[in-house]
Amino acid sequence: MYFAALLARTEDGWEASDTELLDNVETLSDLADLAREAAAEDDTVLVLIEQEDAWFGVVRIDGEEDPRIYVSDAAAAARSSYGEILLTDELLGREPDDDPDLDALDLDGTEDGDDEEDDDDTVEVAGSAEAVPHGPVGDPQVLDDLGIGEKELKALSEDALTEIAEALGASEVLETVR
Repeated sequence: MYFAALLARTEDGWEASDTELLDNVETLSDLADLAREAAAEDDTVLVLIEQEDAWFGVVRIDGEEDPRIYVSDAAAAARSSYGEILLTDELLGREPDDDPDLDALDLDGTEDGDDEEDDDDTVEVAGSAEAVPHGPVGDPQVLDDLGIGEKELKALSEDALTEIAEALGASEVLETVR
């Protein structure tokens, strides 16, 4: 089960809204635009995403600056559509690969469903889930100035979003959209 919410910082505290990311967002750029729409002026907006018992992610948007991202378990996130939005080549330390490497594909005429004699040959495609590290990726200091340091962020458990909201003083507003 997934949960995603936007926490927008205002003069009066934090405002929360839930969002159906898959309906509105296909890329990190789309996500940043959605978050900026929720912001009053150029205030901070946090996008909090979790897949129950598997991983969580925090995306921070401050005005027109590039989004800052932290994902608790990249390998787990890579297996979900929400995670795919967050796990950019830059975040994973890879060079952007605009064109697939056709030399890496095994195009031997069996693509149409013909049986191949040697089933032991497997094709590893660049950017596959195997290339994604287990464990956290991104900016572990994304919430430092909001009272959650790197050590605390990395130690968060299965109820991470609630713990983050409590530290921000936003647990009540987050619960209203949960």
